[in-house]
Amino acid sequence: MNTMLLKLIALVTMIIDHVGAIFFPFEPWFRIIGRISFPIFCFLLVEGYFHTRDVRKYSLRLLIFAFISEVPFDLAFSGRIESSHQNIFFTLFLGLIAIHMLDVYFVKKPVLAMLGLIFAMFFSEFLRSDYGILGILYMLTIFGLRKVAEPKKYIVMAIIITLLNLFLSGGLQMYSVISIIFISYYNGKPGPKNELLKYGFYLAYPAHLMILYLISLNR
Repeated sequence: MNTMLLKLIALVTMIIDHVGAIFFPFEPWFRIIGRISFPIFCFLLVEGYFHTRDVRKYSLRLLIFAFISEVPFDLAFSGRIESSHQNIFFTLFLGLIAIHMLDVYFVKKPVLAMLGLIFAMFFSEFLRSDYGILGILYMLTIFGLRKVAEPKKYIVMAIIITLLNLFLSGGLQMYSVISIIFISYYNGKPGPKNELLKYGFYLAYPAHLMILYLISLNR
């Protein structure tokens, strides 16, 4: 299973989740399926970090799409523009900062590395970005286990994510561990790769939210 296929699985399950949240809030199956998406996005972010040529451009791209996505995110889930809850791109951006700080400074400047981690965790909660500190911990778990030999890595990953869900979230979020099944089949290959596909996946997030909002106006 290559990167492109994982992206498609994450995107489709995310859209199913959002359809359920907006149109069928009392039908849990939409949300259960949707729990698969975020850990896959976290995994892809970590893989992207290790393969990117420029971490600054990668982080800037995430931040730009965080701001682009905020209005569609607000309209889709609140019906108005508000500031009480921020979209998933902010969480991914903060997670990337935490990973980069730990990767670069943990050995030589551990205090600086920990400050970067604390910064990411604090702002994920302060901004109330999607998944918050739980999302940061998902990414750190995947980052920390990246070099562990398979299949032990995925067993440990599943256990840690289950424990994180248990103590920090519970409920339907417990089903997110299903995502490890898909991640475990990752073959390290990118699949089809070009600029159109790359930015298409980024744009799919705000685009589908705006479409769902416009559909909801006609209910």
